[in-house]
Amino acid sequence: MTVIVDDRPAPENCATMAEVRQGVDALDRALVTLLAERQRYMDAAARIKKDRTAVRDEPRIEDVVAKVKAEARQQGLSEQIAEPVWRLLIDRCIAYEFEVWDRLRTTTA
Repeated sequence: MTVIVDDRPAPENCATMAEVRQGVDALDRALVTLLAERQRYMDAAARIKKDRTAVRDEPRIEDVVAKVKAEARQQGLSEQIAEPVWRLLIDRCIAYEFEVWDRLRTTTA
């Protein structure tokens, strides 16, 4: 899937707050699309993991955060923004994955 963010001015070309808001709104829509795709990977993980204790994987969390911080540096994103945002994202994704894992394995009588 490719996310297309169009109809927005480049930040350096913005001359008004309306243009800034147009750009931010377009990016927010693209981020929601990407986060929805990320959530579908959590659905897959919940389906694939056989043991509930595998849902929260501390080494994987730290690996993801390290990769995000490295990419943030490459892209000019402040690590003070990237790290807490991703830690919260990971936390919420884990909570979601637990819910899906439980739901997939709950039998109704």
